[in-house]
Amino acid sequence: MSATSEKNSIVIALDGPAASGKGTLSRLISNHYGLAYLDTGTLYRGVAWLLLSKGIDPADMAKAAGVARDFSVEQITNANIRTPEVGAAASVVAANPGVRAGLLEFQRRFAKTPPGGVKGAVLDGRDIGTVVFPDAAVKFYVTASPSSRAHRRWLELVKDHPDLEEATVYNDLMERDARDGGRADAPMARAEDAELLDTTHLSIDAAFAAARRVIDGVFRR
Repeated sequence: MSATSEKNSIVIALDGPAASGKGTLSRLISNHYGLAYLDTGTLYRGVAWLLLSKGIDPADMAKAAGVARDFSVEQITNANIRTPEVGAAASVVAANPGVRAGLLEFQRRFAKTPPGGVKGAVLDGRDIGTVVFPDAAVKFYVTASPSSRAHRRWLELVKDHPDLEEATVYNDLMERDARDGGRADAPMARAEDAELLDTTHLSIDAAFAAARRVIDGVFRR
């Protein structure tokens, strides 16, 4: 199995669009194999939340990059970063090369020296296998049909936003996909050597079993 740092830290990368199931799958993988887990979307949402909380336009490239350079997880402790507003702003700041550069080193440090002294890390995001860790030991591109992703995200959000329409969530996801896939810097894309995992018709247990087969196959090489 390939290594990704001086300490031979194992990195498993999961990329794909929002609400594809990659977050849940990443947590299951990290728990099963005893690896640290980093939801890299949290970093971009955190930067977006900090900007919004300070009344700064997320499209202000210089100020957003400055917030990213100084970012720490402690800054967003107890922050509600899972709102539609923050999600939309996160997609805007994620297209900012200065923000991506600031958070790139954060992600690499996390995986190279995982907390708790564990043997590696699972990272999920949009460009983990293509940019952040192109030499990751295992790569997945997790996706699902737009309608199924919108329904999943709507079920998550409607609990706190009972008036939210599923069509609104669908449109927001499509706009986000367009921004994430169309940005000039580190666009969302499937790495050439990433295993495609379509969860449209898979339960989380079935998706997890499929992922384990791939990972265990790499370990046995």
